Amino acid sequence: MKLKISNPFWQVLSLGALAGMRSASAPAIASHILSSHRSHMLSKSSLSFMQSKNVSNVLKVIAAGEVIADKLPFAPDRIKPFSLFARCLAGSLAGASIYKAYNGSLITGALLGSAGAITSAFGSFYLRKSIVKHANLIDPVIGAIEDTLVFGAGASLIYTA
Repeated sequence: MKLKISNPFWQVLSLGALAGMRSASAPAIASHILSSHRSHMLSKSSLSFMQSKNVSNVLKVIAAGEVIADKLPFAPDRIKPFSLFARCLAGSLAGASIYKAYNGSLITGALLGSAGAITSAFGSFYLRKSIVKHANLIDPVIGAIEDTLVFGAGASLIYTA
């Protein structure tokens, strides 16, 4: 099936935003899209691995593990330097892959994905903290709602590709 990306700019920003919320989600979603809709633009690039069904499956398992790990009390805040760096890398990988598949610039895709991840990491962190405080709910409940949003947005990106 041929890859149909109507607007890679918004798709990459969306993937970046998902990386800011759940870092492993963006590469998993991008790899799922690219393994289902192979692009000859990625075939000879360093990102060709993103089109592999095996890579896609491994990334999905990692993303599922992150959903569980996020609820544990020792999970670091997403805005801590290492966590933020990981989210930037995840957004960059997803963004560069999608942009390259669309015959765009790897660097533009990576920068957009990273920008979306940073913005979303801070926005979702402070929103989650505020909701927990003002709605009088425990953090794992809000985390589960956040997981549902990430899953729904990811499914939307997958089915519109």
